[in-house]
Amino acid sequence: MNLFYRELGEAGKTPIIVLHGLFGQCDNWLTLGKQMTEKFHVFLVDQRNHGQSPHSEEFSYQILADDLKEFIEQHQLVKPIILGHSMGGKTVMQFSANYPEIAKRMIVVDIAPRFYPVHHQTILEGLNAIPISEIKTRGEADKKLAEYIPGLGERSFLLKNIYRPKTGGFAWRMNLPVLTAKIEEVGKALDCNHIIEVPTLFIGGTNSNYIQAFDMSEIDERFASVQIEMIADAGHWVHAEKPKELLEAIYNFVL
Repeated sequence: MNLFYRELGEAGKTPIIVLHGLFGQCDNWLTLGKQMTEKFHVFLVDQRNHGQSPHSEEFSYQILADDLKEFIEQHQLVKPIILGHSMGGKTVMQFSANYPEIAKRMIVVDIAPRFYPVHHQTILEGLNAIPISEIKTRGEADKKLAEYIPGLGERSFLLKNIYRPKTGGFAWRMNLPVLTAKIEEVGKALDCNHIIEVPTLFIGGTNSNYIQAFDMSEIDERFASVQIEMIADAGHWVHAEKPKELLEAIYNFVL
């Protein structure tokens, strides 16, 4: 699995790998990634079935963790910091559970290790309702998606997955059929029966419901060396809503 990635900054600095969330892609983190080059050698990675990375029928956190290991080996990264948002955060947790000797530190943004019920049905219904092979403009896609998702910001984020292939028309970058079929995989709990030793920072948004008060005890029990920081007035997309505060939390943890 040769994952698509963007490399920013200078070799020789501490490498940091950033993994996006469900329906996202590495470019969602491009603005923050550029800022992080002041301190890090940055790798923004598209996970399988997302962005410009290959499509596959296989999709689970165990597979995504193995993809991450392969990426680190391919690029000969030594003791990288790994950061993941939402689904990417679960990938990072599973990776550190499976391969505890590889990462220097990990940062998990707005996700807990617990099970989450499927809650993306409306999004998937809307995306699958777009006649991708028939539309002539992005406006047509947005109009159809608006029947399911009223928020312009959320629609704009999702429609970044549409592109114009060389053959003409429009197509999905993400593997929408597999993500639809395997959506229950995204909510699965961390698969680990031992305490994770990698120093870990959990960052949540106070306006998000992904990390709640009852998650704190499980996080403390599962991770030997852990910090939890909740950023005020941030929702689930912490990196878009509070980039300055997020960057400060990252620097305070790793520098």
